[in-house]
Amino acid sequence: MRKLKLQVQTTIDGYMGGPDGRMDWLTMPWTGDMNAHVDALTESVDTIVLGRRLAEGFIPAWESGPEGEDQKSIDWMNGTPKVVISRSLTESPWKNAVVEGGDLTETVERLKSGPGGDLITYGGATLASALIARGLIDELHLFVNPVSIGGGLPVFPDGTHRFRLVAARPFDCGITALHYEPERS
Repeated sequence: MRKLKLQVQTTIDGYMGGPDGRMDWLTMPWTGDMNAHVDALTESVDTIVLGRRLAEGFIPAWESGPEGEDQKSIDWMNGTPKVVISRSLTESPWKNAVVEGGDLTETVERLKSGPGGDLITYGGATLASALIARGLIDELHLFVNPVSIGGGLPVFPDGTHRFRLVAARPFDCGITALHYEPERS
């Protein structure tokens, strides 16, 4: 069965976005050790799962070849098929992307039971929170930035969720990657 990985940038106080979704707190640029870690994380991935709101900015940004990104990363992001989870879209306005609606749990379980490599999601906040709340994430990769912002979009907005630490790795840019797996009964 395919795994669903969540990779999310977060603050040390647990927010994946600031008030109004601002991301001005992100640590940039990443260093070579961080880039190599991300490359290894995505090596088994052949599908990207996104929420509609994130997809609206994410897909066009990568299609335009964002400044500061190497061509290998740009090609991977653009070449990897995407599934956009949406209740409002019925068809994809983007190349290399399909829209999936309906029940989130059924959709993700169907994707995970299908053929191919692993799946990765980068959120956004609504999708990431729903995936965590429903126990659909198999690997949680928190990229903890050395900053606190005091409010915004929390990674864990409600409920208690238990995880087991698999690995922790600091990077030269100041970010620490925490890899967790959910504790399932």
